[in-house]
Amino acid sequence: MKRMLINATQAEERRLAIVDGQKLLDYEIEIEGREQRKGNIYKAVVTRVEPSLEACFVDYGEDRHGFLPFKEISRSYFAPGVSPSQARINEVIKEGQELLVQVEKEERGNKGAALTTFVSLAGRYVVLMPNNPRGGGVSRRIEG
Repeated sequence: MKRMLINATQAEERRLAIVDGQKLLDYEIEIEGREQRKGNIYKAVVTRVEPSLEACFVDYGEDRHGFLPFKEISRSYFAPGVSPSQARINEVIKEGQELLVQVEKEERGNKGAALTTFVSLAGRYVVLMPNNPRGGGVSRRIEG
């Protein structure tokens, strides 16, 4: 059974953990006065491609460069004729290439933010997911 645990004992810091039994699924820390970037969308430039990591590092305007894994790159960035199942990151992404990215996880310690090109914009009644192949659908919560 999934549970959400919230620790707000200190006025300037809130902690949230999502657990399933004894397994920690997600952990977030929100510090007051520090701007949250999770969910923000940026125009970024690829600074380094790392084939050994199957990822690239991108400059999205913050102090540290963000980390973009290959599985988080939309097929819309693939060149025509490149098979997504057999493509390598250095065949798809080049240094200096511009990408539209969204922050999935905040920067932590000495690590940059985790990014994705599968952008999603959530509204009150709809979620726009333009680059996601599984983006179409109707919510189960809608009643008629």
